[in-house]
Amino acid sequence: MYRFSAAIVGSGFMGTTHLEALRRLGVRVAGIACSSAQKAEAEAQALGLPKAYQDYDELIADKSVDVVHICVPNNLHFDMVKKALEAGKHVMCEKPLALNSDETAALVTAARTSGVAAAVCYNLRYYALNFEARELVASGKIGRLFHINGCYIQDWLQFETDFNWRVDSAKGGALRVVADIGTHWMDMVQMISGRKIQKVFADLATVHPTRQNPKDQSTVTVDTEDCANILFRMDDGLMGSFTVSQVASGRKNTIRYEISGDQGAVAWNSEAPDELWVGHRDRPNQTIVKDPGGLSPSAARHASYPGGHAEGYPDTFKHCFRDFYDYLEAGDMAALPPFPTFSDGHRELQLCEAILKSHQQSSWVDVG
Repeated sequence: MYRFSAAIVGSGFMGTTHLEALRRLGVRVAGIACSSAQKAEAEAQALGLPKAYQDYDELIADKSVDVVHICVPNNLHFDMVKKALEAGKHVMCEKPLALNSDETAALVTAARTSGVAAAVCYNLRYYALNFEARELVASGKIGRLFHINGCYIQDWLQFETDFNWRVDSAKGGALRVVADIGTHWMDMVQMISGRKIQKVFADLATVHPTRQNPKDQSTVTVDTEDCANILFRMDDGLMGSFTVSQVASGRKNTIRYEISGDQGAVAWNSEAPDELWVGHRDRPNQTIVKDPGGLSPSAARHASYPGGHAEGYPDTFKHCFRDFYDYLEAGDMAALPPFPTFSDGHRELQLCEAILKSHQQSSWVDVG
C-alpha cells in the first residue's frame, strides 16, 4: 500500500482505466471529479469511490489528495495541470500533455519550479518485451542500426457515422491520429532505440471530410487527419518510417515495430504482446516469450506474472503507475524519473507540430 493518495478527473474510458490500475497497485483513490456535480455523484457511486467532488476546484483544494490523474479531453489539460501544479499536487496526465508546444513548455517549467513529480501517461512503452527490445539494442546484439519501421492502426473511425470528440480540433488539437496514437508509437521506438526523432516528412489524409454526429444527427466538418505516413530521421541519422490510421478495417488496436541492424533485427506486435521476434541473417530466427525468469532485469520488472500467463493493455497502466508511485515513495524529486515526463510530453508536441508543418509544406522539417 502506497502512502500517497490520488483523485481522478474524468470518468470516460481513460478515467476508469486509471482507477482500475491504481486499485491493483494499492493506491488509495479519494474520489472523482467529472463535467458536472451530478455526473460525479453517479460515477462515484457506480465505481465505489468515497467522494464525488462538486468541481475540479474542490478536488484541488482537498489536502488529502497528493496526486491528480487527469483523464479529460485534450483542450482541458493545460489549465487543469497548471492548477494542480500550483496547488503542489503531483500529476499524471493523459497524453497529449496539452494542445501545443507553447503550453507544454510552460508546463515543463511549472513542474520544475513546483518540485513535484509530473508524468504523461505514455503507458504503451510498458509492455515488458519493449524493455527486452531496448536491452537488445543497448547491448549491441542488434548491432549498428540501419532503419526502423512500423505502424499504429485502428478501425474505430472507419465509417462516416463514427464520431468522437477527438475529431473536433477545438477539443483534440490540430492533429488527431498522430497526436492520439502516433505519439505512443514515437515514444515507444525512441525509448527502445535510445534515440530521438530529429526531422520528419509527413503525408496526412482526411478520408471523411464530414462526419455525422449521432447525438443530434448534424453533419460536422472534419479538419483533422484519419491516417498518415511519416518518414523520419533520428539524431544520429538513423532512418525510419511509420503509418498511423484510425480507418484500417479489422485492426482494432495494432502496434508494430521492427528495428534492423547489421547483427540482427527485433520486432514486436501488440496483437501478440508476449512474443518478441529476433531476426538473424546466418542462423534460425528466435522468438522470445515473456517469462520474468528469462528476461533482462529491466524487462522482468515489468512482467508481473509467470511465463505462460498473458499480460496486456491494463497491465501497462499498472506498470507505468508503479514506476511513478515508487518514485514518489523514494522521495528524491531530483532523481532521474523512470517514467515518461513532462519533457517527454513536450517533445511529442514538438514532433506533432513538425509533422503538421511538413505535411503543409511537403518538405522535411526539423523538430523543435
